Amino acid sequence: MPKKAGMEAWKKKRRQEHLEKKEFRYYIFCEGQQTEPLYFEGFKRCIEDNPIYRDMVLVEIEPCQAETMRVIGMAEKYVKKNKIEKGQIWCVYDKDSFPAKDFNGVVQRAERLNQENPDVQYHAAWSNECIEFWFLLHFAYYTANNHRTEYIAFLNDKFRELGIGKYQKNMKDIFNILMKKGNPKLAIRYAKRIIKDGQGKMPADIAPGTKEYELVEELVKYLRKKKF
Repeated sequence: MPKKAGMEAWKKKRRQEHLEKKEFRYYIFCEGQQTEPLYFEGFKRCIEDNPIYRDMVLVEIEPCQAETMRVIGMAEKYVKKNKIEKGQIWCVYDKDSFPAKDFNGVVQRAERLNQENPDVQYHAAWSNECIEFWFLLHFAYYTANNHRTEYIAFLNDKFRELGIGKYQKNMKDIFNILMKKGNPKLAIRYAKRIIKDGQGKMPADIAPGTKEYELVEELVKYLRKKKF
């Protein structure tokens, strides 16, 4: 075997051994290529910066550039290909204009998969109709079922008010803006209230609504206290 190829194989093996030692594992599959990954990369950085948890927690983020059912399909393939035997698999996706059966289908598919292996559990961090609704909740309790353009307009007004400028979908500092300028604890409380009010309904019928908070609640457990 050539020396370079041998070294690469050794590095890959060592990395795999290192990852396997991590007790808490989160594999996040994002519908979008940038907005969602950039947001959750903020949590990943903060966890890796925390000396208490950085050697205990693994956060892997996979941009899918795919919608609804394709996101969980890609997650399943990743789990099988990489022989993942332990961890939480999170599918982050929006309703947008996709059919209700596909949007709800991710939750239903996750429930079926979770019966197969208690050590690998799938979760649906959906937003109806877009992740901007979750961002918006950092600044206000909002229940009007408007088009996503209205949520973006709200964020534009709020960001200008804060002196940040215009909201853009692929903002690299969106995590810091929401954590420092917004109120993530209130966002979680607001999102939970909306889900409670929609109890018994399918995700596509909770409009607006989001379960992004469930993933955020998991990740903030590993942040430094001053961060949250």
